[in-house]
Amino acid sequence: MNIDFPFHFDPRGRTGETDGDRHIEHLIEQVLFTAPGERVNRPTFGSGLMQLVFAPTNDTMAATVQFLVRGALQQWLGDLIEVQDASVESDDATLRVTVQYVVRRTQQPRIAQFTRGGSL
Repeated sequence: MNIDFPFHFDPRGRTGETDGDRHIEHLIEQVLFTAPGERVNRPTFGSGLMQLVFAPTNDTMAATVQFLVRGALQQWLGDLIEVQDASVESDDATLRVTVQYVVRRTQQPRIAQFTRGGSL
């Protein structure tokens, strides 16, 4: 088992755990929504995606964001997943990210969706 995200204690008072597939989704979420420089011991960890929330939406920006997301996931999780596609939609201060990937260990295709918004 893997440590659940966000960190919490289970009803027995032990560290919360999750299965492998859910753990990978949590790792993707952490890469996407962590800003480089946010983690003291890993200053380059993250994608910088949240910095683009209020950027103008156009084809060039969409391609840039897709490249940014795919690159960050490949760099930090390339040994666990193979990213097939990534899309980011922005609506006001809300980001919706969809990632299609294959879990390398099981060769199972997966789709994960994440939303961040409101009080960014």
